[in-house]
Amino acid sequence: MQNLLIFQSLWAMERRSAQYPELALEESVERIAAAGFDGISTHWYDRDFVRRVDALLKPRGLRAEGQCFPKTVDDLKPALENAVEFGVHHLCLQPDVRLRRIEDCIPLLEGWQRLGEDAGVPVYIETHRDRMTTDLFFTLDLVDRLPELKLLGDISHFLVGREFAWPVSDENHALIHRILDSSWAFHGRVASREQVQIEISFPHHRPWVDLFLGWWEYGFRSWRARAGAADSLAFTCELGPKPYAITGRDGEDTTDRWEESLMLKQLIEELWQRVAA
Repeated sequence: MQNLLIFQSLWAMERRSAQYPELALEESVERIAAAGFDGISTHWYDRDFVRRVDALLKPRGLRAEGQCFPKTVDDLKPALENAVEFGVHHLCLQPDVRLRRIEDCIPLLEGWQRLGEDAGVPVYIETHRDRMTTDLFFTLDLVDRLPELKLLGDISHFLVGREFAWPVSDENHALIHRILDSSWAFHGRVASREQVQIEISFPHHRPWVDLFLGWWEYGFRSWRARAGAADSLAFTCELGPKPYAITGRDGEDTTDRWEESLMLKQLIEELWQRVAA
């Protein structure tokens, strides 16, 4: 039966603090495993690093989302080779090009799709600022041209990029739903129209949390209707360190991002249970 995998981003485990030391990779993975996450998300280019990560994940029964940032079709190959050798649930591809014409993007997207299919590795194109997919309308045009394009939906970037008015209009909901209808995995953070990552534990941010939970619920239901009976959906908690995280005068996070990651994990588990029922 279909199931949900919740990953934790290794990038989100970074503290970047003057008060608290960074965790070693081994400590981060052990904390993630002990908290009941199903896996991690991290860069998947450097073979030595991937081998080290894999040696930590396999004994704990954890999976991986491999991230890559190709500028050309061939740039994807090292990450794919590592994915084939060590395994991944999927590759999250941020297309690190900023082209102005849809026609110039098509050969890259088709090339990445072809390489992924040949290698037998799911490759999903992330919606992300300062990438090919930085703009909501441009990304929708790409999907119109390539209806089979599989996205990885990080919709926080579109909310900030378009600075949707509050309350979000039916028109803008419909645009986000179109992105979600093409999304095969998700990255999770909550944005406001001004900031890409807000503190989900602050009571006055609850309207934004509810907005994203509503979008993710739509995305989960859409995925369940499209995916195979035994497929798994990956949701990555990605509450990044500063400058994604809001900081105070002392340069420290205004909240405990690890505790908020656990809160987000619980919210997503409850959401999945409601959708699956």
